[in-house]
Amino acid sequence: MEKIYVLDTNVLLHDPLAIYAFAEHKVVIPMTVLEELDVIKDRRDKDVSREARVAINTIDKIVGNASPRDLQAGVPIRIINNDTDQEQNKRVEGSLAIYPDQQITLTDNVPFLNGNHDHANDNRIINVGLSLQATHPRSAVCLVTKDINMRIKAKGSGLERVEDYRKDKVLDDLDLMSKGYIQFSGSFWSTIESVKTESHGRHTVHVIDKSHLPNIYFNMFVIDDEDFIGFVVNLDQEHVYLLDINKQHLMNQNFWGILPRNLEQAMAFYLLRHDNSDLMVMTGPAGSGKTLLALAYGLQVTMEEKRFNKIIVARSTPPMAEDIGFLPGTEEEKMAPWLAAFDDNLEILHGADEHSFSSIDYVKQKANIQFKSLNFMRGRSFNNALIIIDEAQGLTQFQLKSIVTRVGSNSKIIVLGNLAQIDNKYITPLTSGLTYLVEKTKSFKYASIMHVNGIERSRLAEFAEENL
Repeated sequence: MEKIYVLDTNVLLHDPLAIYAFAEHKVVIPMTVLEELDVIKDRRDKDVSREARVAINTIDKIVGNASPRDLQAGVPIRIINNDTDQEQNKRVEGSLAIYPDQQITLTDNVPFLNGNHDHANDNRIINVGLSLQATHPRSAVCLVTKDINMRIKAKGSGLERVEDYRKDKVLDDLDLMSKGYIQFSGSFWSTIESVKTESHGRHTVHVIDKSHLPNIYFNMFVIDDEDFIGFVVNLDQEHVYLLDINKQHLMNQNFWGILPRNLEQAMAFYLLRHDNSDLMVMTGPAGSGKTLLALAYGLQVTMEEKRFNKIIVARSTPPMAEDIGFLPGTEEEKMAPWLAAFDDNLEILHGADEHSFSSIDYVKQKANIQFKSLNFMRGRSFNNALIIIDEAQGLTQFQLKSIVTRVGSNSKIIVLGNLAQIDNKYITPLTSGLTYLVEKTKSFKYASIMHVNGIERSRLAEFAEENL
């Protein structure tokens, strides 16, 4: 059975390359979607306007010089499939068609929605699905939209197949997301049949069969209830190499006068310090210390150890404030309302100084801390820099990828986020760019992940995080 997918505008804004996600099937773009993209591409909202332009350019690349008749019938979407289990470089062809929904006329047997009121664009797109369903009875017609209310309206109007865009969903359950460690009840060693232990100077490495830890990755921890802490320093097809780490040593780590308050923070300290990590992702609830740890590490390695020349601090701004141009002052001053958390943490680090405000200003200048808007980071390369991205849970996969690719030589990026605090209506914890980044980089040898639990602000903050 032929499958026909009608794409809503929000799908192309969420993933501008979504057209390529439907393999050999037919993709239909309603004319209303093109009109909406045309309006959005000139918005002041830099992120969404850029993605609209990318989507339009993608459509133009596929369409090429097709005639109007071919365009309405469908032009080929050529995809190269490099799956090693199949024939190498096999061509998979779907098709892309533009549907002139302005030509839809009312008929007695099709339950079209009213397309003439102020909020009619959704109805016109739904009508395309209803029209195709009526005229292609032997095809499976499906409307793909990230708008929940639109999905309900479409089903209520008689459209049999309506779906969310699922390609960006890298997990079926958030509980399956990597935390950066595996915890065993009781003793870890009671589950191990045989082990080979090697001494490398002051370090002890345990070599065990990989079958005992099938879902292990580089730079992960193995911990148990008896205070064993192992760190994955190497992997091969058959074995896992665990560096034995003393818990007391882990808890005595120090960044800029800050000590870890729990084991997860201590493991995060260790990963921040780890020289073999170009990317670190720290997830966890509000108040777990993610920003403080990242900032303390940044001051340590820039001011004391001179590893980096600057600290770049950026975060996702709320949709209503994405155009920071309306605020007065420099870029740093414009970003101040949304980066106040870093000033709060600088006060924690230097609030006890005799002249705390002078100390904070001195640290900002000496460490060369630069506050940036994510909207203006694209197209740049950051060398010899520590880059901290805060509130990354509100970024799409496309946005976060474009930021990570900005990391230049001798640089490191730390990505922070709390999946319980997403304020983007088109993003869920399962489709967040933060979740995507964790799952796609967990097997990368030069990346590390840590979920920092435990609220370290106050007993009220802990209660609110868990109960409100």
